[in-house]
Amino acid sequence: MRLSTRGRYGTRALLELALHQGEGPVLLRDIARKQEISLSYLEHLITPLIAAGLVASTRGPKGGVMLAKPAEEIRLNEIIYLLDGPIAPVECVNSKKACARSEKCAPRDIWQELRKAMNDILSSITLKDLASRQIAKEEFEGTMYYI
Repeated sequence: MRLSTRGRYGTRALLELALHQGEGPVLLRDIARKQEISLSYLEHLITPLIAAGLVASTRGPKGGVMLAKPAEEIRLNEIIYLLDGPIAPVECVNSKKACARSEKCAPRDIWQELRKAMNDILSSITLKDLASRQIAKEEFEGTMYYI
């Protein structure tokens, strides 16, 4: 299963907000530049994130967007579900009606296990966890060893 661009870019935008949580609103153009996302695409992604209460928007000279709740309260499965819909490697996992063979299909059992494993991983990781990983990667990149 592949995550859509919406899910991947939305996660990166929220990661950027988590990295700046507590610093006030961040301009969308700054997020777009830093995360290498088209500004117009980012503007479309932010709307459902605001509507869902994950992002708050403020207007004015010091306006921008910021996380509407603490990064440790936002889980990756929530972001992906919001932007991509239910996670499933195949359609029949979320809807038995998608295939007449659903009830008697052994591979479907495996696809359901795969969906559960993906959901378990995504629900175990918060934006705060992701931000910590990002900070560690950036610190490692900046480390130079000389002999």
